[in-house]
Amino acid sequence: MGTLKNGLDKSRAPLYEELIEYRRKKNISFHVPGHKNGQAFASDGSAQLLSEVMEIDVTEITGTDDLHHPEGVIQEAQNLAADCFGAEESFFLVGGSTAGNLSLILTVCTSPGDMLLVQRNVHKSVLHGLMLAGAKAIFLHPQIDPISGLPIAPTAATISATLDAYPHAKGVLLTMPNYHGMGVDLRPLAEVCHHYAVPLLVDEAHGAHYGQHPALPSSALSCGADGVVQSTHKMLSALTMGAMLHVQGSRIDRELLRQRLTMVQSSSPSYPVMASLDLARRQLHMGGESTFTAGLAAVSAFKRGLAKLPRYGLLLPPQQPGGLSAGVASADSEEPPDAQLAAPYTTQDPFKVVIYDDTGVLGGYELQRLLEEHGCIPEMSDDVFVVLLFSLGSTIEDTNHLLDALQHISLLEIDTYDKEQSVLPMRDAVEFSTWNISQEAISTPVAFSMKPVSLKDIECIPLAQCAGRVAAEMIIPYPPGIPILYSGENITIQTYERLLVLESARVKCHGTKDPELHHIMVFKNDRKQENL
Repeated sequence: MGTLKNGLDKSRAPLYEELIEYRRKKNISFHVPGHKNGQAFASDGSAQLLSEVMEIDVTEITGTDDLHHPEGVIQEAQNLAADCFGAEESFFLVGGSTAGNLSLILTVCTSPGDMLLVQRNVHKSVLHGLMLAGAKAIFLHPQIDPISGLPIAPTAATISATLDAYPHAKGVLLTMPNYHGMGVDLRPLAEVCHHYAVPLLVDEAHGAHYGQHPALPSSALSCGADGVVQSTHKMLSALTMGAMLHVQGSRIDRELLRQRLTMVQSSSPSYPVMASLDLARRQLHMGGESTFTAGLAAVSAFKRGLAKLPRYGLLLPPQQPGGLSAGVASADSEEPPDAQLAAPYTTQDPFKVVIYDDTGVLGGYELQRLLEEHGCIPEMSDDVFVVLLFSLGSTIEDTNHLLDALQHISLLEIDTYDKEQSVLPMRDAVEFSTWNISQEAISTPVAFSMKPVSLKDIECIPLAQCAGRVAAEMIIPYPPGIPILYSGENITIQTYERLLVLESARVKCHGTKDPELHHIMVFKNDRKQENL
């Protein structure tokens, strides 16, 4: 019943089953790990749950295979994953999508100075991959949804023009969907890349479920991407850090990719994490579209309930009924509304529900804080939006609790407003999670390296004095982990104003010496580090 044409049985979870058999045998461990199948905590009643997990926390012994040279149950589990997700070959990742992004970049960029076309609003792991490879990035300006102000992806024309200008580029790396679940059809972008004989690499961390149900957008693989990274733990049911890397076609050197994966992943990978990848795949493989029935029902119930709370707006593409952009022209655009309807925002992950206070009174940060006071913890927020992440594990009970919280919040005192005249409360320089480096469609090549910044060349100055200087550290709001500044980048007036927003909102940032962002590290006399 579950046998596939290639002889694999999709009803199996071979790695997980092997670990259960290992636990059943109760063999005496004379190997790592040191907790000895959880026996180290046997007398600690408070650690019982962890002790049970440790019973399948093993290492590479007879029967459990080896992630870095799989021949048995891990290889079978990865083959089943490839069949499930439509890849020619799939690899388990125990270091999240970060490990996948690093390995793809190191596979494509093999020599210092190799060029890679990179969408600017990428995760910090992409910049780290460029550093490790000593590569040069040509940053591509993403299209901007004219109503929400959120970047989506570069156009096919931008990619084509850039590959014309830089014919020796090794590939193109995009992020799809973005952290708000927004996206576009990747097919035209893949076609352009393949016309120039370069691979399309996609950080699809938030789209592991894509293509698995008619209500979901198409997957990057089905659109022609050559290498795709997915965080199986984000939108499916694997343990945190569980992710997958899928490849197809001949544009990626798979032998080199395997070698790169051994470099960036631990030689002692977590078997519970890998087992959870196996189980997440089996759940999807066996359940098919029905896997998402309960989660989609929870989302539908939420949207029906939200429609009865006029204070809140919902972010949707213009093509969908009720989409914000439909028939609404951007205030600073000279294009007619019909032209703007061809804007880049065409797909929305139904499980990423993005709301905002349509009165403009509560910003995203404030709305998130109030929701948390009611026991509802959003995925993330910015100055305008709150991202609510549903999944196949969401329930109607979850939805009802969330709607009750929003109902209570909606009763807060607000100024009188006209709902009929209300539109998305856009403000200047508010959305930090997907900022880009400039208003130019294509940047000049930016060199990255592992060379550390010399302390004699940098100084710490008040944030208020940083406009016009050159950053000597990364500024990475987290979540979502997209750098708004990298070391060596000019700090424009626009960027400075955005940094002030982060400072006043007390947003958690990675990469900064001053966690409160009152100060920033810059190069002295605007000298950039050599060979950056």
